[in-house]
Amino acid sequence: MLRQASGSEAGLKLNARQAVVLRAMVSAYVGEASPIGSATLSHLLPVNLSSASIRTTLAELTRLGLAEQPHPSAGRIPTERGLRFFIDELLDPTHLGAYERRAIASSVDAAEVDSVMQVASQLLSERTHQLGFVVTPRIDRIVLQHVSLVRLTTDRVLVVLVSQAGETHRRLVDEASDSDQAELDRIAAMLNERVVGRTLPEVRAVLAREARLLQRRADRLLARAIDLGARALACEDGEAVDLVIETRLALLDQPEFRDPRRLRDVLAAVETKERLLEVIDRMLGEEEEGVSVAFGEEVDEPSLRCCALVATHYGRRESDEQGPLGVLGVIGPSRMDYGRVISLVEYLSQVMTERLSA
Repeated sequence: MLRQASGSEAGLKLNARQAVVLRAMVSAYVGEASPIGSATLSHLLPVNLSSASIRTTLAELTRLGLAEQPHPSAGRIPTERGLRFFIDELLDPTHLGAYERRAIASSVDAAEVDSVMQVASQLLSERTHQLGFVVTPRIDRIVLQHVSLVRLTTDRVLVVLVSQAGETHRRLVDEASDSDQAELDRIAAMLNERVVGRTLPEVRAVLAREARLLQRRADRLLARAIDLGARALACEDGEAVDLVIETRLALLDQPEFRDPRRLRDVLAAVETKERLLEVIDRMLGEEEEGVSVAFGEEVDEPSLRCCALVATHYGRRESDEQGPLGVLGVIGPSRMDYGRVISLVEYLSQVMTERLSA
């Protein structure tokens, strides 16, 4: 399902001829990366229109702000408004073939848990010829399955958290003590009784409640388990989601990024990560579902104005009150095969959700 942008052109109405010409112009522009003339369109239209009728229709689309002519002697290209109208009103989603769906699902299922994000990013890049990305799950939304404690030094303990999907997360906790590994194993066993099937916020609430109840009891080992567990599972200021991009080579295949300045701006936004993550957060919101498309001024980030972003959440389940786990999508030029890219992003979201909830 495609989520309409807040700036949708739904109030604009085109007649049948204008709609069919705009659709053909956008499709041709996606493939050719250059202005499209009436002669080219005459071979692409599903209806018979004379060159004069096509030129008249292109002029009408230009007056509506849906097309523009870069040079007096050139053909037309869609404007940002034209692309937005095409995506919201005229786009026919591309249905992925059964073989391609099986290949994508097989690649994700075969990946080790800790490399699923990298595989998904690679698949998006390879199959869209754009820049595929995955935003890793927020740790406070992951359902835990196991916790282990390992004494590293006399004052530091390694905490290993394992999610129900098999992902591992590691933390170092300051813990000055002369206790041996056997005692840490007993503490870990106490914590595991409270961890299984709960998210980090839920476990923290359980430990806080037990800490209050423990004031009436004298149980040194349990008190230590609750204290160590509370510190091990506390939120850290530097703990944030990560942006996984397996390859940047796809950008080099796009004519728009032969301009070194454009390429440098996009790569800078990707490397900074925080800026791109902010754009994605604003674009998707927290509770909305479906695939979202943003480009140009909608992106609200100067270095990405020449780009389009197609993204959606993954990991959302009907019974999940915590919200989606993360985000995946594609970055590329606004001249993009949106029908195929949207379908790929949507399907991979479904596959990732099933893989992480298995």
